Amino acid sequence: MTHFPPTILPLLLLIIHLLSCFVLANVEKTIFLGPSFSTSEKENVITDDLAAQRWLDTKLHHIHTLAPTPNDRSSLRTRLNRVFPSADYPRGEDAWFLLEGLTDRQRYEVRVCWAATQPTNFHMETYTLKEVFITPYLAGSLMEYFPAVSPQPQNPDGSSSLPSSSSLVGALLLHISAAADYFTSNASLMIHPPPVDVDIILDPFLFNVLPRSLVPTIGWIIVVAVTGWAVSNKVVSFLVGDIVLSEVEVEEVGEGVEESKKER
Repeated sequence: MTHFPPTILPLLLLIIHLLSCFVLANVEKTIFLGPSFSTSEKENVITDDLAAQRWLDTKLHHIHTLAPTPNDRSSLRTRLNRVFPSADYPRGEDAWFLLEGLTDRQRYEVRVCWAATQPTNFHMETYTLKEVFITPYLAGSLMEYFPAVSPQPQNPDGSSSLPSSSSLVGALLLHISAAADYFTSNASLMIHPPPVDVDIILDPFLFNVLPRSLVPTIGWIIVVAVTGWAVSNKVVSFLVGDIVLSEVEVEEVGEGVEESKKER
């Protein structure tokens, strides 16, 4: 009797794995935890952040802000300046973003997505405001940063909103370096690479296990798997039934032939 696979889950897993290989080619990500402070440290952190805020006042009005809320602030479509790696820019052109509203010890993921037609290498790291404030290299990089696209005002009256000291307690600075990764006979493009179009997504993990944005995808996979399992069972039952009937008919014909031989 011929046996048929009762489920198509292995095939679905193989397809998902193959598709993920193509997706990873245009996605760079970093996973980190929200800043954690003990009760005794919070007052000192707020003081440090207030000092950092005064120091950053000249920069915050043109630094893009991301927050892990299910609205437009959790993702950003913008352009990043890039250069070819050199002694002055070993990882490429620097860009800075403020991540606010982060929860203590909550796991997060930041993804940078870009088109394959704009080959670029990205390097991402997150820092607390204090770390940037006390590190000359990081502080200098932040002060020299000018975005390719200025952020839109967040307040209804058109004015830019600055983070409060309470929001800075759960804030981190995202440092992205973009390096051009192509070769062309066009000398101008080799000297001055154009900015790269990117989508930057801040994605919190559910229960520190699964990125929130994957929940709908997993739901669809479960629906497809269950539907495929039900359909495949019916198909297998139908095919197996036909095979069993065919075997029964063959046996009946064989028995009939044997009986006719005995009668003779």
